[in-house]
Amino acid sequence: MPNKPDDQRAADLVTVPDVVGEPFLKARNIAQAAGLTLASPDPDGPPIGAIVWPNNPTVQSQFPVPGSVLCRHDSLRVWLRSDLEPDLARKLEDPPPSVDWAHATPELPVQTVELANDSPADETAP
Repeated sequence: MPNKPDDQRAADLVTVPDVVGEPFLKARNIAQAAGLTLASPDPDGPPIGAIVWPNNPTVQSQFPVPGSVLCRHDSLRVWLRSDLEPDLARKLEDPPPSVDWAHATPELPVQTVELANDSPADETAP
């Protein structure tokens, strides 16, 4: 196997599969079949499950590269892109949102509520 990891762990060695271009859920199945787990490249960011939940994004790139060798159960870092995200050109052509503020004007006059402390004072307090 090429590129053997330097550490001396007792885990089996596995070959990193190519998951680039695959939807996340399919890439996860490919990685699991190879004995690996997909992970976000940002260890301080949200869990990868929270990132992919609403739209099953596509794997844009991965590290290490396909054909590398990792220990079983290691993480394969993947960078994702959403196929549902509209392209920037279309976003720039869209008209700006309405500036009509009428919906934000209250129909009734503003009411002020005063809070009063009706409970007896706590004399045990310092």
